[in-house]
Amino acid sequence: MIYMDYQATTPCDPRVLKEMLPYFCEIYGNPHSSTHAMGEEAATAIEKARKQVANIIGTVDTKEIIFTSGATEANNLAIQGIAKFYKERGNRIITSEIEHPCVKETCRALAREGFDVVFVPVSDNGIIDLDFLSKSLTDKTILASIMTVNNEIGTIQPIDEIGKLCREHGVIFHTDAAQAIGKIPVNTENVDLMSISGHKIYGPKGIGALYIKGKSRLRLAPLFHGGKQERGMRSGTLPTPLCVGLGIACEIAQKEMKEEFERLLKFKNYFLKKIFDNLPKVYLNGDKEKRIPGCINLSFDGVEGEGIMLGMNDICVSSGSACSSQTLEPSYVLQAISIREDLAHSSLRIGFGRFTTMEEVDYVASKIIEVVNRLRSMSPIWEGQ
Repeated sequence: MIYMDYQATTPCDPRVLKEMLPYFCEIYGNPHSSTHAMGEEAATAIEKARKQVANIIGTVDTKEIIFTSGATEANNLAIQGIAKFYKERGNRIITSEIEHPCVKETCRALAREGFDVVFVPVSDNGIIDLDFLSKSLTDKTILASIMTVNNEIGTIQPIDEIGKLCREHGVIFHTDAAQAIGKIPVNTENVDLMSISGHKIYGPKGIGALYIKGKSRLRLAPLFHGGKQERGMRSGTLPTPLCVGLGIACEIAQKEMKEEFERLLKFKNYFLKKIFDNLPKVYLNGDKEKRIPGCINLSFDGVEGEGIMLGMNDICVSSGSACSSQTLEPSYVLQAISIREDLAHSSLRIGFGRFTTMEEVDYVASKIIEVVNRLRSMSPIWEGQ
């Protein structure tokens, strides 16, 4: 089985697992139990992990890192927490049309509670319309949430420009960076809140983090209540092994990011050249340059994406976001960038990652060419094109 769905999840790096193992059965103390050595040892490991997470996003203050169960919780905490704490200041929330479902649905839930939610459109290349955003920033706007890298088409948003616009209008800016961390350099200079996911960077599932800029003195309404862990913003006993895993995953990603980017860029260029040289009427979705190299979204005229996947049962790819793969509707991300409905249905997302080999890239490209040609030869839609 060849795995090429790295945007959905990544395998846990063996180096990460090795660091986690002692904290399951040997150093198992509650990190919030400060009265004995076992608890202190667990707490020390968590603070080391907090520092490793802080380092990859360019902040030195570990108090700005709040551990969560993943990016979905981090996004909910950021958006709901800000909206509900600052609701007396205003009621407008801004996001984009191509956000991850956990952001879009959170904003829609707030809209049902009376918040004025604005969905900013994107251009055909998948980049946010900055003019529309600027005009939407009013004195009633309390929060803007725009993702750094899109999980379906891999486009990179101009986060620094968006952050500066928000700052000029006194608006809090949150970014979902789950698909960006470890793949491209990120920083928090113009960001107030940033969400991180462990299982997107070869760490364990069930762990993530929310960066909250300290000098902004932001306050968040917690999602749930308990023992006031994580500065009262996220109650609950921290899972030491998972926190350790996220920390070491961040450390490894930070060290290997540049080399990995170049390797995946080589894979992307080879893969696309082979596809385009051998198949007509194939379209790359998203900006050609402002994108991460490990995420390729293609539409194949005259065939269905589901049909291509059924013809490649030894290859793991997807037709869109893993969180919305149960629906038969075409991808809302592709609809937002004005892709024809038939092309939206014919899309494949191919994800390269740390453990992908050139042999696998070559094999998958050949298999796609073979399956698409076979499906087109049987398709009345394709006949005569």
